[in-house]
This record gives sequence, C-alpha cells and structure tokens, in this order.
Amino acid sequence: MIDDSRPLFIQIADQIADGILDGTYPEDTAVPSTNELAQHLRINPATAGKGLTRLVEQGVLVKRRGIGMFVAIGARAQLAHERTASFAAEYVEPMLRAASQLGLTPDQLHAIIDKELS
Repeated sequence: MIDDSRPLFIQIADQIADGILDGTYPEDTAVPSTNELAQHLRINPATAGKGLTRLVEQGVLVKRRGIGMFVAIGARAQLAHERTASFAAEYVEPMLRAASQLGLTPDQLHAIIDKELS
C-alpha cells in the first residue's frame, strides 16, 4: 500500500479520495480522524493530518469543529471530473499522438480498443 516513490501525505489523500470514489466514504459522512489514520498506518499524526488538510484545501473534505472531517457534498463528482481530466492527459492524449504517428484512422483505433476490451 505504501509507495516510496511519492510523498506519504499525498498517498494518504489519494487513499481517502479513492474511498470517496468507490463509495467507502459517501458524501456527508465522516472519514477517519488524523489519529485513527496515524495509528492504522503506523505513521506520524502530522503526516496523516497533512493528507487530510490537502483534501480540505481541494474542497473534498470539510471540517466540522469538534466532530471531525466529513466528505463534502459534490466531492465524488469533483474527484471523478479531476481524475477523468488527469486520465485524458496522462493516457489518452499520448495514445492519440502515437496513433497519429502510426497513421491509424479513428476506426482502426476503435477496433484496437474494442479488441483489447474483449
């Protein structure tokens, strides 16, 4: 689960975001606290807090004074939109450039994708 190639607080934020996207943490429900995350992952609470703060700054989580952090209304749609844009930039655009270099038509590219999906 822990990957040394990326900062730990980003991995924690991504793990919570994954949980929001897959329904583990529905909108308007609490996420694990800083101390719960730190204890579960055996990390410094400040690192766990930094991951949660990242999501608060993105508007994905909201702090409710005295009771914890909750998934913001609309967070799932926001995350899905951001990850779709990232997916397009990281995978689709390079694939389209490569297809263009190979002289593939859209129909040929669709056929390749359809074949891989089956």
